[in-house]
Amino acid sequence: MPVRIVSLAAHSGTGKTTLAEALLHRSGAISRVGRVEDGTTQSDHTEEEHAHGFSIKTGVLRFKHRDTDITVLDTPGFADFVREIRGGMRASDSAVILVSGTGGVEVGTERVWAHADNLGMPRIVAVTKMDRERAHYLATLAELRASLPGPIVPAYIPDGEGPEFRGVINVLTATPDEYSGETRHALEEARSTLVDAIVETDDDLMNRYLEGEDISQDELVRAFYAGVHAGKIYPAIPISATTQTGIPELMDLMVDGLRSAQERGELTGTDGQTRAPTPDAPFSARVWRMSIDPYVGKIAYIRVWSGTLKAGDTIRNTTRDVDLKPAHLYVMNGKDLTEVPELTAGMIGVITKNDQLHTGDTLADPQHPIQYDPLNLPDVVYTVALHPKTRQDEDRIGDAIAKLLEEDPTLHYGREPQTGEMLLGGMGEMHTNIAVEKLAALGVNVTVTPPQIPYRETIRAKAKAQGKHKKQSGGHGQYGDCHLQVEPGQGYHFKSAVVGGAIPGKYIPSIEKGVQDTMEKGALAGYPLQDVHFTVLDGSYHEVDSSDMAFRTAGSLAARAALEQARPVLLEPVMLLKVRAPAQYTGDIMGDLQGRRARVQGMEPDGTVFTISAIVPQSELQTYNADLRSMTGDRGAYSLKPHGYQEVPEHLAKKVVEERKAQLAAQN
Repeated sequence: MPVRIVSLAAHSGTGKTTLAEALLHRSGAISRVGRVEDGTTQSDHTEEEHAHGFSIKTGVLRFKHRDTDITVLDTPGFADFVREIRGGMRASDSAVILVSGTGGVEVGTERVWAHADNLGMPRIVAVTKMDRERAHYLATLAELRASLPGPIVPAYIPDGEGPEFRGVINVLTATPDEYSGETRHALEEARSTLVDAIVETDDDLMNRYLEGEDISQDELVRAFYAGVHAGKIYPAIPISATTQTGIPELMDLMVDGLRSAQERGELTGTDGQTRAPTPDAPFSARVWRMSIDPYVGKIAYIRVWSGTLKAGDTIRNTTRDVDLKPAHLYVMNGKDLTEVPELTAGMIGVITKNDQLHTGDTLADPQHPIQYDPLNLPDVVYTVALHPKTRQDEDRIGDAIAKLLEEDPTLHYGREPQTGEMLLGGMGEMHTNIAVEKLAALGVNVTVTPPQIPYRETIRAKAKAQGKHKKQSGGHGQYGDCHLQVEPGQGYHFKSAVVGGAIPGKYIPSIEKGVQDTMEKGALAGYPLQDVHFTVLDGSYHEVDSSDMAFRTAGSLAARAALEQARPVLLEPVMLLKVRAPAQYTGDIMGDLQGRRARVQGMEPDGTVFTISAIVPQSELQTYNADLRSMTGDRGAYSLKPHGYQEVPEHLAKKVVEERKAQLAAQN
């Protein structure tokens, strides 16, 4: 049976899940249409999705149409769930990109379109909500063609719009004489646009067309579907998922135009090995998603690229170089797992309860290994500090976090060594909020705050000081005496310049320990020091009272005294920020960056989009995720990478130092 794997992708709120329900109902896969608002859809079945009213995970749905087995991957719309979006699209052969007939092109439309371009995916454009007031198909189509690259052409036009949306008209096969007024004019214009796009996909047709030769209807239809299949034409169709108007025609277009798994062409791994996407080729697959189910346990979603996997077969995880032998294989439809004896090329399958599988792993026949490239995911852009509410929560948080990270590799967790805070990073505030909700569902309750800024200190001048520790309390006393020089330098460096045995060599390491004690505590506000060089110049000792501890104390005293004279300054971490946004927002972004003490490094154009690079203090970026979305209407995106430290301006440093001293005093 022919197979199609199609991802539904769009900006949030365009009706992907509602469309998925309509496809299932129209095909007879379900008898009753569920509603997102009621939490009754096949795709959105988790507690988090019911609570929030939108997709968080990629739903896997199956139905048949005209003897073709179609698997639809209903991806989330919010950019925070980029792992689900990219994973679902990567596991598909083609895509249906949705755009609202009332909202037009939005930032999510642009993002999924660009990702489909990167994957070279054939796609259909479904203009949704055509039964709504203010829906306008041709205006939306014009905006699509102006905003997105590629030949987006009207394969269908609406018969009526808004509440009068009665059906769709096939642009290639309809006769204009059957219509009148605006509908007839729209059909003639659409046919001209479509025919021009079709002939441009075929050199022979183009030459005949330019020479004035008539192209038959059958030739145009064949060339149209060939162009859609090859990704040379992106056909648009108006639909209403709620009334199911245009849904049968969309299903036909998915079967006739979109490519099957076997029609993708030969697959090549990063190791140079190749596979034919057929059931009789050596087996290969990729894990495109992981999920932790409270009842089933660990679930690995795989896309079979080639060959056949039977229950009990030994396969190799070539990413981790381990073998596994899944005893049970499943296919999924919504939340339902159905056991199957085998999975063949072009299928989405499920393997359960195997700790050797992780998102992005390649699976293959051990006798014919292959390695596919991993899923490309963006860096963390938003981080919060986690504070367990009780000791029990603190004891459990490690295991719970491990489950979240296994399910979602775009989450990052770690402990900041300087502040000691537990940090959770993700793709945005919504992403981390839902992660915190999942922790609660796993029995771990936390509060979140912005992370503390890990300030540091350094010096700007050279200085010398003596540290002398002398104490007599009966019996052996304590005696250590050293003279230190401190100066600015790259990194940390310690050396001894003592001559003549003024300090025995065995005590020099103890002096360095005292110096390192002071390095950790700082000389200004209790933050660690960096980029300081120390030299032991001189000192004295006592044959009986000197000891390692005495010289460690002397070293600490000398280091602190010298550092206080060496113009200590406060340093703050800075980040390399790269902001990508349409050209019309660059002025606002640049002005905002100036207010954040940014040093702009450059601005690079890419069509109508610009990428601005800047070095920005970390303290100025704690609200940037929400601020950029507001500033650009959610059309901007950014990435962050650590970029070292810089000196804090004096007026700001004074405030930080005062707050830090108050904090330390309260702790003591």
